[in-house]
Amino acid sequence: MKPIKLLIPILALCGIWSKSVNGQEAPTLNIEHVVVIGFDGLSPDGLQNAATPTFDKLMQEGAYSLHARAVLPTSSSTNWASMIMGAGPEQHGITSNAWERDNFTLPAVTQSEEFIFPTIFQLTNDQIASAEIGAIYHWGGFGRLFEKSAVDYDVSPETEDETAVLASAYIKNKNPKLTFVHFDHVDHAGHEYGHGTPKYYKSVEKADGLLKQLLQAITASGLEDKTLIIVSADHGGLGKGHGGESLKEIEIPFIVWGKGVKKNHKINLPVYQYDNAATVAFALGLKTPYPGSENPYSRLLKVMKLKMTICFLSS
Repeated sequence: MKPIKLLIPILALCGIWSKSVNGQEAPTLNIEHVVVIGFDGLSPDGLQNAATPTFDKLMQEGAYSLHARAVLPTSSSTNWASMIMGAGPEQHGITSNAWERDNFTLPAVTQSEEFIFPTIFQLTNDQIASAEIGAIYHWGGFGRLFEKSAVDYDVSPETEDETAVLASAYIKNKNPKLTFVHFDHVDHAGHEYGHGTPKYYKSVEKADGLLKQLLQAITASGLEDKTLIIVSADHGGLGKGHGGESLKEIEIPFIVWGKGVKKNHKINLPVYQYDNAATVAFALGLKTPYPGSENPYSRLLKVMKLKMTICFLSS
């Protein structure tokens, strides 16, 4: 069975589109590298109530939503999978943190060669010759969610500080095509002290410092003008937990920064967890094959074209 991959170009919502002379939308991208930075358990509330100059800078210089939505259930495995697979749990089958490749309830609708729903790592590896791809993730459980053969640098550091150091060195030394960086310490603070507490906000402020380190590494690499940065989270939280259906648990930040991104642009249209991988695919010019015209995704594609037009006219 061939993988079914859906491209929903959220970059279009961020203003990285222009109209050609004949009135048709056309991409004006010059993106050669993408860095996705995910903070486990980072809620919009955290960004609004903690001191976060680096996050604020990215939002002022890019496009963002503080009302993007995670998928249900708001568990880590389900949402990190949706982020890198560009699909919801009803498609990829990862419905809880108990999921394993040999222990699951709902089978994926399609599989890569490593028996999981195809990820953006596999798509990039398949289509871009000799592409350098890296995954640096603080939470070891993330490592079971992607194809090991598609990634050149695969490491799970013990701390958030080590994660930032290794990711920064990797970006500067390898100039990767696609880098995914995962930090877990904010989620730890949420579980231990509770979301919305002073110590939770302190963990968000540390996240801001770690984000600054990564941005400095991207600048030092000399590729800043050709790099798209996406910053997001898997879920928010309520009290000392998450997994439910409240807005505090389901709403997440989504920030896009890079050359050509509309500045200080609040994305008012819906953004979903699975739009992340689609944005990466769009930025790198990856092809995402569709089955025939009767495919149920066709209506979604029409809706996305309408969103592009609205975004352009409102700029």
